[in-house]
Amino acid sequence: MDYRLLGRSGLKVSALSIGTATFGGDGLWGSTDVADAQRQIDLCLDQGVNLVDTANGYGGGKSETIIGEALTDGRRDRVLLATKVRFRRGPGPNDEGLSRWHIIRECENSLRRMKTDVIDLYQVHQWDGSTPLEETVEALDALIRQGKVRYVGCSNYSGWQLMKALGIADAQRQQRFVSQQIHYTLEAREAEYELVPLGLDQGVSLLVWSPLAGGWLSGKYTRHTAPDSGRHVTGFREPPIRDWDKLWDIVDAIVDVGRAHGVSGAQVALAWLLQRPAVASVIIGGRRLEQFEDNLKAMDLRLAPEEIARLDAVSRPPLIYPHWHQNWAIRSRMSPTEHAWHDQYPNP
Repeated sequence: MDYRLLGRSGLKVSALSIGTATFGGDGLWGSTDVADAQRQIDLCLDQGVNLVDTANGYGGGKSETIIGEALTDGRRDRVLLATKVRFRRGPGPNDEGLSRWHIIRECENSLRRMKTDVIDLYQVHQWDGSTPLEETVEALDALIRQGKVRYVGCSNYSGWQLMKALGIADAQRQQRFVSQQIHYTLEAREAEYELVPLGLDQGVSLLVWSPLAGGWLSGKYTRHTAPDSGRHVTGFREPPIRDWDKLWDIVDAIVDVGRAHGVSGAQVALAWLLQRPAVASVIIGGRRLEQFEDNLKAMDLRLAPEEIARLDAVSRPPLIYPHWHQNWAIRSRMSPTEHAWHDQYPNP
């Protein structure tokens, strides 16, 4: 297993981590019980995984409860626990958002459900435009000073929202985000416009959720074979697929590369992410133990430069403004952070 520093911290996380949205679910993502959760965690721990990611809203809180019950017999000492706060957790007017009231209450609830004294990485799950950002940053900082949280991160922020949060934390001498958990795949590379360069420049590592685009990049489905059950046929909108022809072109390339190595398409899609800049950890999940066993093998797959180039070319997002203008106007004055992305595009 490869271990990578999380942002501007001294904390090292495994390049692959355990996603637990299926724990205690209602069947849409899965319905993993305590026994199955323990088997999945044990498998990942044996392969060197040290980060378990959850959220207070997964399974209505059941995911955190199952994690607390599964991390027995010394397992808690072997893992870093990451959870999230933001979404509605009750009927009251303050039962959602990122107010000091809601953040602190939900932190204490998460600690209780997971049967732990401290959360290693506490993440705000989404933006809250109704709460002053100073209040959110201060509340997270207070939890660190109280010893209830060790590090803080965000998830699903836009570039300006994240940069504003970092600026406030720096100005107030409070703890800044060390990570941003984002959706980033061969099919969805929009993060490269702002979030990836921001992460490189500001030292905010990427944690990647749904790295297989909800299974579309696993290689199990092609333009000629669609799923006949599960969330894909129930109208579930996450992640959205906006260009099906491009998706299948990407899948074709993934399957070809996987065939050359004798591995699954899922391993190819994960290996591509593991070789992207600023990625600290890719979160893998699944309903079955076999999915974890296959995904974990991605750590052993090294894609050749020509394979990466092929995957890059078929999935590359278009240059939108102001990036297309910068690409031809200021190429000679770009920083290494900017070159990391712009160099994949031809200079007109």
